[in-house]
Amino acid sequence: MSSIDVPLKKGGFGTTSRKDNWWVEPLLVFLGYMAFVVYATWAALEGNNYLCTTQCGGADYLSPIYSPLLSETAPAWWPAFLPFSAAMLILPFPGLFRFTCYYYRGAYYKAFWADPISCTVGEPRNTYRGEKTLPLVLQNIHRYFLYFAIIFVFILLYDGYRSLWFTGPDGAKHFGIGIGSLVLILNPILLGGYTFGCHSFRHLTGGMMDIMSRSPIRKTAYDCVSCLNRSHMKWAWVSMFFVGFADLYVRLCAMGVWTDWRIL
Repeated sequence: MSSIDVPLKKGGFGTTSRKDNWWVEPLLVFLGYMAFVVYATWAALEGNNYLCTTQCGGADYLSPIYSPLLSETAPAWWPAFLPFSAAMLILPFPGLFRFTCYYYRGAYYKAFWADPISCTVGEPRNTYRGEKTLPLVLQNIHRYFLYFAIIFVFILLYDGYRSLWFTGPDGAKHFGIGIGSLVLILNPILLGGYTFGCHSFRHLTGGMMDIMSRSPIRKTAYDCVSCLNRSHMKWAWVSMFFVGFADLYVRLCAMGVWTDWRIL
């Protein structure tokens, strides 16, 4: 099959004949990502108020940024000049899963690198390198970080289950439901919608088969993943910000700023 080179839009960065507000979407993407990255980085380095127990009526509310709960002291190999937080050992796994996500790539390539900033809009460069060389070829590790992301979904589901048990005056655990319980249960559900709608997971369930009808179980799984995949962008945004909200909820309850209302 013959191929042609598609020239990039000429005329300088931002040059276009479009009359619509094409710059709004990449600007909102930039602001949205930066807001989450700044908050998550601060929350990970802050190292306090990520677990709410006494202030939450005996609950076990753990921020998803600090889950699973690790040691509060730095390991022996940790550089002495770096501040230690257990979250710094956790976030790289779900973080790299999102950073290398096919949707996120297209979004932050436009918003941060202007590559391209929008359709038929002049770019700040005259060449297209693709993802075949370093460092962008490393984006292919996405399929491997999918497995870590799946593990984290189930870890957070367990945290949601633990949030349903409150320590009573007698020291025993009693079943209950607080607003925080609902927050910590909804969080892995949203993350599951994003993770199990991933393009790599879709390929894993059925992308390697030529005739899906020969395996009804895999076809059903493939159809379910495809259903989630059709709204992958929505799952990506909602789940990302809900992680931040879940951390904020636990944090403010632990600080006594918010009150965790008991439903049951």
